[in-house]
Amino acid sequence: MKNFTIHRLLLTVSLLLFILFAVFYFLEKYEWTGPFLILGFISLATAVRGYTTFRGFSYSLWIFTAVTVSMYYPEYFLSVGDFQLQLLIVPLLQIIMFGMGSQMSLKDFAGVAKMPKGVIAGVICQFTIMPIVGVSVASLFSFPPEIAAGIVLVGSSPSGLASNVMSFLAKANLALSVTLTAFATLLSPLLTPFLMKTFAGQMVEVDFWNMMLGIFNMVILPIVAGLIFNIFSLTKVSPRGKIIQLISYFLIIVLKNFISWQTTGITSIEFLSQVGIDTFWFMLLPVAGAYIFKYFARGDQEGLNKALAFISMLGIGIIITIITAAGRDSLLEVGFLLILACFMHNMFGYGLGYFVARIILRMNEQDSRTISLEVGMQNGGLASGLALQMGKVATVGLAPAIFGPMMNITGSSLATWWRSKTTVEEQ
Repeated sequence: MKNFTIHRLLLTVSLLLFILFAVFYFLEKYEWTGPFLILGFISLATAVRGYTTFRGFSYSLWIFTAVTVSMYYPEYFLSVGDFQLQLLIVPLLQIIMFGMGSQMSLKDFAGVAKMPKGVIAGVICQFTIMPIVGVSVASLFSFPPEIAAGIVLVGSSPSGLASNVMSFLAKANLALSVTLTAFATLLSPLLTPFLMKTFAGQMVEVDFWNMMLGIFNMVILPIVAGLIFNIFSLTKVSPRGKIIQLISYFLIIVLKNFISWQTTGITSIEFLSQVGIDTFWFMLLPVAGAYIFKYFARGDQEGLNKALAFISMLGIGIIITIITAAGRDSLLEVGFLLILACFMHNMFGYGLGYFVARIILRMNEQDSRTISLEVGMQNGGLASGLALQMGKVATVGLAPAIFGPMMNITGSSLATWWRSKTTVEEQ
């Protein structure tokens, strides 16, 4: 009861702070609006934790807080001394992808054989609906080329872990969701650069091979590291199975560096050296980490899951904050329209994904919900990392920075609504 009273008090405080923000805004005392808006979001983010229905929005409100701080005080999120904070984006994304890989196993990919119709339909919908809608929305608003390319980049990315969480909340087919995420991520090194070259090649320069290598470095190899960590610490796998998997993962590392060797002009010595470096970081280090985890944490999987979830959420928040600060000026020019465009992109993804699955393909309700969420929710972190790799994080990176927090709010709202509705299968 005491905690409930505190949360109600914080809710009232947040309302008063938002009113003060509005008053000073209309009085054109803009220097005062920042503190009131920031404190208002902090109070609201804390207050909703006391309400079961709205607790899931707390994280998104903290993201809004971080974005607001970076919009009002961008200078604090651009650099520390001579160190450019943009350089944190790729390592943070790799940590997030490692966490994703550590929660996966080969069974997630084997789900393709068990649910071929759902997987094929989901992947086709995801890599057709979202890029086409992205191009259409960007053209509708006549955004500058680099801003428009960011919307297409979001649509060309695979889904992420957030869609799995929302599928669970929505009483959808969680197994299909996890398999779709895994399979779409596996295809992303080929499909994402292809779609960007096809749909955004006229907007910005797109280096197909460089983008493919970027996805390998930011997504595929960290997931490989997570899978290796999993088989040596969490999942019971026979010695023969471990050897087969390790050989397979090593071949992925060789493939990535072979592509680099053939497309970037590195020497044979550099090729072999990079294979050794990648093997150390993404194979040997995860094995060592797995044994350290088993020794010191005694295989506490629940504790590991909570830690990785917290690190992932914190990492996404930091990435969005840095991108917002870097692109503040561009965001002030197209801010409202870009938010509206991302909202439309997100909504069309949910709606068309569900329509194709339920109405056209006649899939059951749970599978249709899953495909809807998989199509509508994209891996904004990957899109942000690719924008940084292109050297255009302040423009191309803006749409991913907006789309990420927005899809968490819309996705959790849709999932909550679906959860309250009884499916035909349940009846």
